[in-house]
Amino acid sequence: MNGSDFLLVLCLVPLAAGGQAPKTQTSGTRHSTTADPRVEMLLRDGWHFKPGPESATELQAEPDAAWITVSVPHTWNRVGYYKDAPASHINTAQNVVTTQGVGWYKLVFTPPANVAGMESFLQFDAASRIATVWLNGTMLGTHHGGFSRFRFDCTAALKPGQQNALTVKVDNTKPAPGGPTADVLPLTGDFFVYGGLYRPVSLVSTLKVHLDLMDYGSSGVYAKTTSVASDEARVQVRARVRNDSEQSGAVWVRALLMDAQGKVAAQQEQSVTVGPASTVERTVAVAVPHPHLWQGVGDPYLYHLVVKLSNKSSQLADRVSLPFGIREVRFDADNGLFLNGKHVAVHGVGYHQDREGKGWASEPEDVAADEATMREMGVTGIRLTHYQHGQPIHDLADRDGLVLWDEIPLVSQWTLGESLEPTAALRENARQQLRELIAQDFNHPSVIAWSIGNEIDFGNSIPAFVGNKTGAVPDPLPLLKELNQLAHEQDPSRPTTLATCCEGIRYAPDTVVPITASVTDLSGANRYFGWYYGRPSDLGPHLDTLHHTRPSQPMAVTEYGAGGAVSLHSDNALGGPESRNRPQAEEYESYIHEQNWSALRSKPYLWGTFLWNAFDFGSTTRKEGNAQDINTKGIVTFDHKYRKDPYYFYKANWTKTPTVHINSSLYTERAYRIADVRVYSNAPKTSLKVNGKLVGALADCPDRICVWKRVALSPGSNNIVATGSFPGGDVDDKVQWHLSDEAAKNTLIDCGALVAGPSPDKRFGSDTFFEGGTAQMITGPGAGFRAPAPASIAGTSSPEVEATYRAGSFTYRIPVADGPRSVVLTFVEPSLHPGERIFDVFANGDRILADLDVAAAAGGALTAYQRRFEVNGRDGMMTLEFRPTKGDAIVSAIEVQ
Repeated sequence: MNGSDFLLVLCLVPLAAGGQAPKTQTSGTRHSTTADPRVEMLLRDGWHFKPGPESATELQAEPDAAWITVSVPHTWNRVGYYKDAPASHINTAQNVVTTQGVGWYKLVFTPPANVAGMESFLQFDAASRIATVWLNGTMLGTHHGGFSRFRFDCTAALKPGQQNALTVKVDNTKPAPGGPTADVLPLTGDFFVYGGLYRPVSLVSTLKVHLDLMDYGSSGVYAKTTSVASDEARVQVRARVRNDSEQSGAVWVRALLMDAQGKVAAQQEQSVTVGPASTVERTVAVAVPHPHLWQGVGDPYLYHLVVKLSNKSSQLADRVSLPFGIREVRFDADNGLFLNGKHVAVHGVGYHQDREGKGWASEPEDVAADEATMREMGVTGIRLTHYQHGQPIHDLADRDGLVLWDEIPLVSQWTLGESLEPTAALRENARQQLRELIAQDFNHPSVIAWSIGNEIDFGNSIPAFVGNKTGAVPDPLPLLKELNQLAHEQDPSRPTTLATCCEGIRYAPDTVVPITASVTDLSGANRYFGWYYGRPSDLGPHLDTLHHTRPSQPMAVTEYGAGGAVSLHSDNALGGPESRNRPQAEEYESYIHEQNWSALRSKPYLWGTFLWNAFDFGSTTRKEGNAQDINTKGIVTFDHKYRKDPYYFYKANWTKTPTVHINSSLYTERAYRIADVRVYSNAPKTSLKVNGKLVGALADCPDRICVWKRVALSPGSNNIVATGSFPGGDVDDKVQWHLSDEAAKNTLIDCGALVAGPSPDKRFGSDTFFEGGTAQMITGPGAGFRAPAPASIAGTSSPEVEATYRAGSFTYRIPVADGPRSVVLTFVEPSLHPGERIFDVFANGDRILADLDVAAAAGGALTAYQRRFEVNGRDGMMTLEFRPTKGDAIVSAIEVQ
C-alpha cells in the first residue's frame, strides 16, 4: 500500500445495543478485517514463571524444572490474612508470600503469518514495578512504573508465523538508597506493591500508517467537550497519525458523530500530509446539535468514538474505538460539583485494586463485581488510589455515570535516606507516570480531576511506615508545582488536585507541616478524627477552618473512617479509649462513620466526600484488629464479599433502595442479658420484634439510625427481627443472638475495654452501663500501625482484662434482678505511688469503700487488687459510683454474680 493513499477518518458511532461498554477480550487472536485492520493477539496462557536471579545471564543456567506454568494476569505475591477462623479465609499464615524482588516470565507464541510487513507492538497493560522485555534475544526496552500501559515496537524482532520467545523481567524490590527501584514511584505507602504481569499482555499489529501507539500508551486519540448548550455542543478531536513507511502522503481527517440510534449527528473533515517516519497531530471541531449529555448516574449517555484511517479508495488502514460522553464539569468553592449545570452529590469511596487470593491480578469481572457492590451502596464517585488503575474500572464508571479521581503514586515520600531533594530520575519518573495517566485516561467522561499526590505534607510528623529522618525535612512544593504545571499542559480542560493529611493537625507541640493544598486547583483532605487523633466532633469545625483559609478553592474530604474487624465486637462503641490501637470492633467503625457523615452532610462547600475504604486491602505496615498485613478500614472485607455494618449505613442514607439492617449480626454470643439493638433503616416506620414480641416501632429515624435501648434477651436463642414498612411493602432483616445461662445470671464488665479481653475461666463483656469517666489502657500506643504489647500485671490470670480501666468520676447503672448480689471489683494502679490516688466507692448510695488507695493496698503499681461485697438489686438496677478525693478514681473490672 502506497503511503500517499491514506485517508484518516475520525467518526463517533453508537454503542452496541443496550449501551454496554465493549467486553474485554480474554483469549485468542483477533485478525485483520475490513471493519478492523488491526491484528490483536492476547498473550494469556502458557507463560512460565520463576523468581530471581538478577541477570539474564544467570537465568540461562536455570533448569526448565525451576519454572512454573501460569496465566497472565499473574502476581507471585499473596499478602495479608485474618487471624480468626483460618479455614474460612483464602489467605492464611501458611500461604502468604510477601517477597519483593525480581521475577521472570517467558512465553513461546506463534503470531499469525499475515502480520508480516505490518508494524507490531508488544502491549503490557501494567507490570510491577520495573519491566525489561526481550523478544527472540533482542532487548526491546525497559519501563519504569507499575501501573500504566506501555508498548514496545517489536517489528524488527518478530517472526510472523513462527515460534517466538518472549522474556520479561519484572522487579518490585522495595525502594532503598542505591537500589534498582530507588527512582520509581511509589517510594512508600500504606499499601503493598505486588509484583508481576498483573494486567493483560497482547501483541498488536497495524499497517505502516496508523494511529500512534507509542504516545505514552495512549490510543493516539484525544477527545474533549469544549462547550455545552441545549442547542449545540462542540467536541474537539485530536488525532496523532504515525507513518512508519518510507514515503509521505496526504491524508484526510473526517469526524462523524452518531447517536445511540445510529443516526449521524454531525460531521467534519480535514486534510493533512504525513511525512515518512514521522507523526503528525491534527484537530477537528465537531458541532453537535441538540446533544444528549452524559449526566452522571441519572443519565450516563454515551456516544461512540471510532477513529479510522483509510486510503482514498476507502480501504480501512487503522481503527480505534471507544465510548465518549459529552459533558461539562464545574467546581464551585461554596456549592460543590456541577455536571452540565446540575448539582451532583458526590458520595464516594477510596478503592485499592487488590483482593484476597488474587492480589493485583484481578480479572475484569472482578472489577465489575466491585463496582456493582459500590453502586449498590449508592456510590456516585470513586477515588482511584494511590496510583493509576486499569481501563475496566474507567469503562464501568463511564457506563454507569460515576465520577473518578485519578491519581499518580506520589505517596508520602519523594526522597530516600537523608536526601532533601528528589533525584533527577525520580522527578522524571513522576512526570512520566503523570503523562501516562493523562494520556491513557483522557477520553473518559468519568474522570473529573488529575491528582498529583497523596499525603506528602507530613512535614516533621513523619509516620513510622515512611521512616525516620534525623535532620531537615525535604520540601515537597517544588516537585508539586512542577507536576501541577505539567498536568495543565497535558490537559488544560481538567483541574488538578491532591490529598493532604496534616494541615491544621497538631500531632505534637513541635509539629510543622508544609501547606501543599494551595498548589493545585482543588484540594482533598484526609482526616481521621476519632481514630488517629481528636474526637469525631472535631471534624466539622476543622473543615470550616480549612474552607475559611482558602475560601475560593473547591475542597473535598478524600479519606475518613476507622478500622473494623467483623470478628471483634463491642457492647458499647464508647466503651474504649479513642485510639488507633483499639481492637477495632465493627461497632466502633460504624460509630465513626455515623459521626463523620453527620458532619460531612451539612457542609455544602464540599464538592465530594470519599470514605476510606471500599474494601480491606493488603498493607505490610499493619498488624491490628483481627488481621496481619491488612488495612481493615474497608467497609467490605478483603475477599470483597462480606459487607460490614457501615456499608448498610450508607446504603440507607445514599439510596432510595428499601434498606433495613440489624447491626452486630455476627456478634452472636452475647455477653449481657440487656442490649441496645441498632438498625439502619430508610423506612418511614421501622418495628422491632424479639422472640415474636413487639418491642416497639420508630418513625423516620434520624440519619437512618433506629435504636431500641436496653432490650431484654432470654437465655438461649433470641430471634431478632426488624421490619421496615415501605410503600411497596415490608422489608425484614433477621438475626439470631444467643445468651448463655451464665451471661443471663451474671454481669462481668471489662472496664475501659472496647472489646472484652480474654479470661481463662470467665467471659467478660466490654465496657458499658457507665456514665462519665474516660476509658484508659495501661499499655502505651503500639509502634506505627501495630497493636500495643500486652501489659505485664501481677496477681491475675486475666491481664488483658485488667489492662484497661475507667478513670475519673463515674457511675455504673447495671441491670440486675432484685435481691442480694455478690460484687467483685478489680483494681490495678497503672503508675502512681501510694498516696497519689484516693477515692470512694458507693453502692446504691451507700459508701462501701472509703479512701481507697490502690497502690498502697496492692503493694505497688501493676498489681491486681480485688474487693468483694454484697449489694441488693433494687427495681431491676444496681448503682455503683466512683468518687475521687485525690486524682482520678479507677476500676478495671466489675463482676456481679
